[in-house]
Amino acid sequence: MAQDLIRDWDAHLAHEKRRSEHTRRAYIATAERFCVFLSRHRGGAVDAHMLKALTPNDLRAYLADRRAEGLGNASAARELSALRGFLRFVGGSGASVPQMRGPRVKKGLPRPVAPAEALALAQDVEDNAREGWVGARDFALLLLLYGAGLRIGEALSLTGAVLPLGETLRVTGKRSKTRIVPILPAVATAVSRYVEACPWPIAKDAPIFLGARGGPLQPGVVRASVRSARRALGLPERTTPHALRHSFATHLLAGGADLRSLQELLGHASLASTQVYTAVDAAHLLDIYRNSHPRA
Repeated sequence: MAQDLIRDWDAHLAHEKRRSEHTRRAYIATAERFCVFLSRHRGGAVDAHMLKALTPNDLRAYLADRRAEGLGNASAARELSALRGFLRFVGGSGASVPQMRGPRVKKGLPRPVAPAEALALAQDVEDNAREGWVGARDFALLLLLYGAGLRIGEALSLTGAVLPLGETLRVTGKRSKTRIVPILPAVATAVSRYVEACPWPIAKDAPIFLGARGGPLQPGVVRASVRSARRALGLPERTTPHALRHSFATHLLAGGADLRSLQELLGHASLASTQVYTAVDAAHLLDIYRNSHPRA
């Protein structure tokens, strides 16, 4: 039945594909929605036989149904990609998956946060925390994202084994790929200040960043704090924890870093993923030109 297939796919994504928990959660949610839709669209229980017999029209009908719920192009493209992976898994080696062209997605450029804005954001989050140690925690975490280019999931997965922070840090990123990133003295100091203030003991094999009750800190808590701070500071909605990582990359590139080095620092598997930052830097230069040149 469908739930058994989805459960097996989840295990495959975790152990064979090494997908992150966040990615797996999104993929599984898509597969579950799709199976619910199919039971209504085709009638009857959804099983492997039905999934192997699907046509492009079935996928189009599902996407049309999701569009009616307000799904945008980018999200529709992601769901279609997830469904292709699910159907390939169900069909097995050499299986034929219904082919259809996905929606066209205009690739937007990540917008960097200015250094002063990044620091102001971290300071406001700290100042408005309900407890001093919570503020120190969030300040240290946001400095790690901006100062070392970490993804929020990478920062939250750091354990006490890396303490005290030195000049470099070994980070485990997507698909269990490890990389070495330099740590600025200000970042190391912020993390040390948090560790000293934290009321909970931080074990070698436990996460560094802890929640109010001593358990692992959840990313949603950090995002909520950032939302409140950016509203208070009048910063745009694009100012998110992940935007701090984009800013790290953009500012390094503007300072003279080469793409290969930036690729290593960000943990990108492909140089193509890093090359988007050249467009970001060019956009920034164009903004300066338009605002400064008398003929612009």
